[in-house]
Amino acid sequence: MKLGIHLESILGREPKSDAKQTLRPILRPFATLLLIFASAHAVAHGNAATAAKSDRSIDFPDVQGYQTLVVDLHTHSVFSDGHVWPKIRVEEALRDGLDGLAITEHLEYQPHRADIIHPDRNRAFEDASTSAAGTDVLIIPGSEITRDAPAGHMNAVFIRDANKLLNDDNAPEDDADVMGYYAATKEWPAQSAVDAAHAQGAFIFWNHPYWSRQQPDGIATMNDFHRQNAEAGKLHGIEIANGQNYSEEAHAIAIEHNLTFIGVSDIHDLIDWDHPPAEGEHRPVNLVFARDRSLAGIKEALFANRTVVWFRNLLIGKKDVLIPLLKASISVVSATYREGTQVLDVNIQNHSDATLKLQNRSKITFMDAADIISLPPHSTTNVTMKPGKRKKRIKIKFNVLNALTQPKQHPVIQLTIRPSLDAS
Repeated sequence: MKLGIHLESILGREPKSDAKQTLRPILRPFATLLLIFASAHAVAHGNAATAAKSDRSIDFPDVQGYQTLVVDLHTHSVFSDGHVWPKIRVEEALRDGLDGLAITEHLEYQPHRADIIHPDRNRAFEDASTSAAGTDVLIIPGSEITRDAPAGHMNAVFIRDANKLLNDDNAPEDDADVMGYYAATKEWPAQSAVDAAHAQGAFIFWNHPYWSRQQPDGIATMNDFHRQNAEAGKLHGIEIANGQNYSEEAHAIAIEHNLTFIGVSDIHDLIDWDHPPAEGEHRPVNLVFARDRSLAGIKEALFANRTVVWFRNLLIGKKDVLIPLLKASISVVSATYREGTQVLDVNIQNHSDATLKLQNRSKITFMDAADIISLPPHSTTNVTMKPGKRKKRIKIKFNVLNALTQPKQHPVIQLTIRPSLDAS
């Protein structure tokens, strides 16, 4: 409590005399150091728990040549407009089995700035990194550049210093003047912030381009600002799924402009509130196909467009990335003809966290289903087929109805079945 009182006095939250206004910029760095020291030494429960994977862990198989990593690139904490401490974000990431987590605070919009003193915009990343020490989750440095349309909101991840993406030289002195601070800081051109992020080698993506507060019709449209940055190699991805929403138009923009498909939670409250695992829901995430499980591996895969979005049990990815994942997720465990018949019992295993919905495209019909079968996650499902005669090899094609390669276009996979031709 004493520290809080002293910091408020140092930073001038009580009416400021001229002397205090003069001393404030000089003393602020020392106050920040005190706050960091205090937070580092006042943690009652240490780092985030290092728990075994829970039954809510998001789990998809590796594909040939790559590890499948689960990443959420857009979350918030109390260091901008979120409502939990960064450590809670780390705890949630561990429960969800995430490999990578970015806490991407708004640089300009700081509604808690009167309560939480952090002139260093790297603070949330540093706190999350401390909490994640000794755990399996990789903390990705990032920030959210926050502007009005047409620039809108953009995330820059794999940055080195968030402070260089912000200019608050003309911001008001009053820490409680949230909207005054926001208005002043967003006057710095959005392009300057993008250029600063690009200079740090950041991966930059366009957030919720269909957000109705900035796009009243809810239809994402490519504008000159983002087009020019994409052409200049300064815009690399676009959110096609955010929180509770998916955008066909953003999906189409991603394809047309060769932008990486991004899917995120953009969580502000608790994951358990917005995507309750107890009700069978999951946070939207990116599946990233990396050469190794490291920050460098995730970054390389993002720049190389090797991602699939998992949103409300919907898998969304470019064909050359999504098809290998689907093939790795489905396998035929066994296939046996029933004694004295040409009826075939086929056991199909789903190795993924998604409930896979397959629509039969072949002439072969099923005995215990219509043309659609559902494969629950991490389980084996029996499907009885009627091929008409006993064959050594059967090829059957399916539309994967809970997957998209383009808006309204489902990928097609082929299963090869080799029945047992014994004496049965």
